[in-house]
Parts: sequence; structure tokens; C-alpha cells
Amino acid sequence: MSTDGRSGMKWAETYVSWAPYVLSLLRIMTGLLFLQYGMAKLLKFPAMPLFKDVTLFSLLGLAGTIELIGSVLVILGLFTRPVAFILAGEMAFAYFFGHAPQGFLPILNGGNLAILFCFVFFYLSFAGGGPWSLDALRKIERGELVGGRQRQPL
Repeated sequence: MSTDGRSGMKWAETYVSWAPYVLSLLRIMTGLLFLQYGMAKLLKFPAMPLFKDVTLFSLLGLAGTIELIGSVLVILGLFTRPVAFILAGEMAFAYFFGHAPQGFLPILNGGNLAILFCFVFFYLSFAGGGPWSLDALRKIERGELVGGRQRQPL
């Protein structure tokens, strides 16, 4: 076992080098989880009693449309920053109009997921989609910086 600290540094460098890919994984998983809500509202799958009477031209129908389209774009990593910003705003709206009136504490008013989705999407609106995204692919094609490095054409 080395005591000079180099193995620890190598591990730390490797760990940190994966940060952009973990960002992409966070984006994809958040999008997949969020997709369920849009599908339940608009496509009635999975069937949820809460959303059985949702129509397209209602407030919940509009929310379902934003969630369905937005989550697909987030999963693909296409227009990640503006889409994530819109989704963060939708979740803030959902919390303050749907959950907060039921009580102050999120654990009691059922708003935990709305808050969590809001802040994850808010983070993604600043961080972007990461290297495993169509946004990154579009930047590579234009020869722009991706992940702090200039990408060379293949």
C-alpha cells in the first residue's frame, strides 16, 4: 500500500472526471421519473384515480402537456437549459398552488417531490445536459467547447 498519497490523488481525479457523466445520468433519470406524471395525466398510463378526469384543455392538462414534452426533451438532453427552467417554474407553481395551501410543511402537504423536481430542474437549467446529451452533440458538430475542452472532429 502506497503512503505517498498518489493513489488517493489518482482515485480523486478519476472520481472527479466522472462528474459530467453523472450529471447526464441525473438528467436522464429525472426525466424518466418526471415522464410518469405527464403520461398519467394525458395518456392515462399508469392509471391514477387523481388524473382520471384530466382533459387536455384544463390546468392539469396543460401541466401534463408541459411534463410530457419537457421530460422527453430532458431525457434526450435537447434544449436542456431552457426546458429545465420552464419545468422548474412549473414545479414551483405546482407547489405553491397545489401543495402549500394544504399546510406549511412539505412532508404534510405532499409537496416533497414538487420541491425536489423544482430544484433539480433549476440546477439543470444552469449545468446543462452533460456530455451524454443531444445538446453536447450539437456543440461538437459546431466545434464548440464541451466539458471545458475543445473537441476534435472525428
